[in-house]
Amino acid sequence: MTHHQGITPRFQPEITPSVEELEAQERRLVFRQFTHDDAWALGSLLVELARERQAPVAIDIHRAGQQLFHAALPGSTPDNDDWIARKRRVVERYGSASYLVGTRFRAKGTTFEEAARLDPGTYAAHGGSFPITVEGVGVIGAVTVSGLPQLQDHRFVVEVLEQFLDR
Repeated sequence: MTHHQGITPRFQPEITPSVEELEAQERRLVFRQFTHDDAWALGSLLVELARERQAPVAIDIHRAGQQLFHAALPGSTPDNDDWIARKRRVVERYGSASYLVGTRFRAKGTTFEEAARLDPGTYAAHGGSFPITVEGVGVIGAVTVSGLPQLQDHRFVVEVLEQFLDR
């Protein structure tokens, strides 16, 4: 198969981010504070962009064990809420993005499911849940999206956090 200049192959695999790249995202995406109003504004921005893209996702924001925001867009299902809970528990337990946790296990030549010794019905180290970190405090919660392939869930949350924190 020949490639013409400027045309990308149709089934080019997505480049998977490295552990270092994922850790850098977490260091960069830190809040000065995170209030109920911030949860509403962040959740609303996620919904707005998901609607524009017609993404069939559910969106959730938790802080200190309390759900501050939840939305289910057309095409999402109750299964997405189950994935949200399982991915969020990984963030709460490890203090890192669910995708980063899974990537760390893969980088060691194993999988989260094999090596973590945690119930996969309770924990899922799949992309889409990102820690809400407050300067000088640490991880206080998680923002989670479910409904797209895991790397896209992760990238969507990161993209929206970048926009939100740039305001």
